[in-house]
Amino acid sequence: MTPGRTRHAATPRDEQYPPRVRLPRSFFRPDPVSLAQNILGQRLVRVLPNGARLAGIIVETEAYLGAPDRASHAFNLRRTPRNAAMYAQAGTAYVYFTYGMHFCFNIVCGKVDEPLAVLIRALEPTEGLDLMRTHRSVKRGKKADLRAHPRASLRDRDLCSGPARLCQALAVDRTLNAIDLTSDTRLFVERAQRTRLDDDALLVTPRIGVDYAGPWASEKLRWLIRGNPNVSGRPVPGLTQA
Repeated sequence: MTPGRTRHAATPRDEQYPPRVRLPRSFFRPDPVSLAQNILGQRLVRVLPNGARLAGIIVETEAYLGAPDRASHAFNLRRTPRNAAMYAQAGTAYVYFTYGMHFCFNIVCGKVDEPLAVLIRALEPTEGLDLMRTHRSVKRGKKADLRAHPRASLRDRDLCSGPARLCQALAVDRTLNAIDLTSDTRLFVERAQRTRLDDDALLVTPRIGVDYAGPWASEKLRWLIRGNPNVSGRPVPGLTQA
């Protein structure tokens, strides 16, 4: 850790953290409420077929509690080809397609056949930002603008500030659904934050976009790093937008 920096800095940078060590399966085995908090500050990594590495610090998550959770794809133990990965072992990727246009990336946790997951909602991008910008700009139909002004089309904080943006930036789609994040070379999580963030470094709010879930829509199951400008959604108290 860099001297003089707190371990719950609002805008973490990779150079503060230990060497590249992939998180083991044991890290993903806890319940989704614990994992949603513990994984904040860790590094999500995507390696493209050409070897290019894209990465960012996880700054926002949501917990999905399985059978009783009306916002979960596995509510009432619903099991379909789409959500089958949720029933796999902890550390499995669950990538789904939504609204006919977006992918979202979740990490399965808990026990096998216990469909629990954490949605990764936002990253602070730290590696491969130019490629992320290309992916996001092409997705938004801005390819020509990007060639003319490669650094002007998107701000850094707009690259991964939301689950769909994150997947666009990192080129995450259903081809990565059900992979083992503890062994696959294409997508994984590295230890970046040595210890769990202090409670005063985190904010907790209701989840976003689950109004259909009745009383579960108001459950506070979304966590974010306080003061980080890369999180998604509307500003909330304690959140600083640059």
